[in-house]
Amino acid sequence: MSGANEPRETMRVAVGVPGNVTDEQLTLAGQMGCSGVVVASPAILWERGWAYDDLARLRRRIESFGLRVEAIQHTPLDKFDQIRLGLPGRDEELENYQNTIRNMGRAGIPVLAYNWRPNRLYRTGRAPGRGGALVTAFDAEQAKDLPLSHGRVYRADEMWTTYEYFVQRVIPVAEEAGIKLALHPDDPPGFDAGGVARIMSSFEGFKRASEIVKSPNWGLLLCIGCWAEMGGTETVLRGIRHFGPQGKIFYAHFRDVQGTAERFQECFPGEGVLDVTAVMRTLKEVGFTGFIIDDHAPHMAGDEGWAPRSRAYQTGYLMGLLKAVNDLTH
Repeated sequence: MSGANEPRETMRVAVGVPGNVTDEQLTLAGQMGCSGVVVASPAILWERGWAYDDLARLRRRIESFGLRVEAIQHTPLDKFDQIRLGLPGRDEELENYQNTIRNMGRAGIPVLAYNWRPNRLYRTGRAPGRGGALVTAFDAEQAKDLPLSHGRVYRADEMWTTYEYFVQRVIPVAEEAGIKLALHPDDPPGFDAGGVARIMSSFEGFKRASEIVKSPNWGLLLCIGCWAEMGGTETVLRGIRHFGPQGKIFYAHFRDVQGTAERFQECFPGEGVLDVTAVMRTLKEVGFTGFIIDDHAPHMAGDEGWAPRSRAYQTGYLMGLLKAVNDLTH
């Protein structure tokens, strides 16, 4: 139970870092003024899940830079496919996932994010963005004839069955461990990449998922870019207004796009379909007190790998936007 004198959480800006996070990346996160980091699939040994000692060591290292471990995003993706597709070995991997949740709780890392798409984030190519910055793009017409990725077609009803099997077994463990499990949307939404149905591609899909197990430990990684692909600003705001007051938005990816789900390219925040001010203001209005991070940073001149120049630009943009919204609502 939280103490009466503990500071109340407020909406804040963190930054995502890769699993093999470097000291330079953590130093830059601190210099940007981030509250902490989200670590994508940490580069630590996965045996019966992630061990407590390794998770605790990761937390201590990040905290030595004055940062919080805000969340871990994704366990090893190849291990998770057995669970999502109901393949042989599913129950063993579920046990490993449950072990990871318990060990994260012991290590004091509060959020674990996941998605329900066995096929990875899918794009058909890259495109020049503003000033020649390199961004990713998707065109459903170019991707319509992809071969089957997992040997056969997996229908939506099958994916719902495996999802129910998963949450019914992991949410009770998350409740005991004090861990929030954050569900990320499909990207691109609705496109059955490689013959596997994508069921987390609409407001209705997330509403259905939220009703399987009623728990404060089930919630969303609100990827604003994915929700924008689903239907622009109004779809994003609909999701925030429904799930936000319930405390079901655990953290957010703040990303903008140009186009729709069938054909789009990513872009810098504020130059796409989103009314970014309305999105930030609505997060504030519904009482969201989690953290936001930039997402899928375009590669600016001189950027490689993690794209530190673009990360710094986008993180600063989000901080300025958040401060403006806070100032206007005081």
